Amino acid sequence: MASPIVTEFRAERRFLVETLQSQGISDLAVLRAIESTPRHFFVPTGIGRQAYEDRPIHIGLGQTMSQPSIHARYLQIAALTGKERVLEIGTGSGYQTVLLAHLAEQVFSIERVGPLLERARQAIRSCGVRNVSTLLGDGTIGWREFAPFDVILVSAGGPTIPQPLVDQLGEGGRMLIPVGDQEEQILALLTKRGGVVERRDIAPVRFVPLKGTHGW
Repeated sequence: MASPIVTEFRAERRFLVETLQSQGISDLAVLRAIESTPRHFFVPTGIGRQAYEDRPIHIGLGQTMSQPSIHARYLQIAALTGKERVLEIGTGSGYQTVLLAHLAEQVFSIERVGPLLERARQAIRSCGVRNVSTLLGDGTIGWREFAPFDVILVSAGGPTIPQPLVDQLGEGGRMLIPVGDQEEQILALLTKRGGVVERRDIAPVRFVPLKGTHGW
């Protein structure tokens, strides 16, 4: 889904892409999505240029948008082909949601903080994507109405893997989720084959706590 062409900060987006390439991001689809997505739409007014630095940004309501390299690595591991139905747990600013809209056929995103979701919806609309559906609710119970999903991406760290999300993962589907305590987690890649879920641990990470019925 192509966003409107945004000329503002185009050079900064290009520089960000080059920075990510130097850090080992090689998935061309991910790099194209980052170059075409106006990250300054998702940050507080007045700090647009900072949006293209590789660092996290506070977006209010006690929430932080992860640095671009975290999003890029997450999406590179997800290895999307453009044909998937993706469930995103934690819409946040909406930035990763729009990146997913470029990389998948359809995106379903859940956020538990109402004012944050309303802001994200506005930013998503500004990007012109049309393949995103959002829901205010508890992400740990998923979105059963639209299951099964080919890919589930969880953008917060939980003490365990929520069983409803496992149940909503389709055959051959995969889930990325940070699992651990509230200080540090292990990024786990789950794959469902023949009804059996295989887990592969990727790397230590640090995400905000996953809150909800099956979280903290």
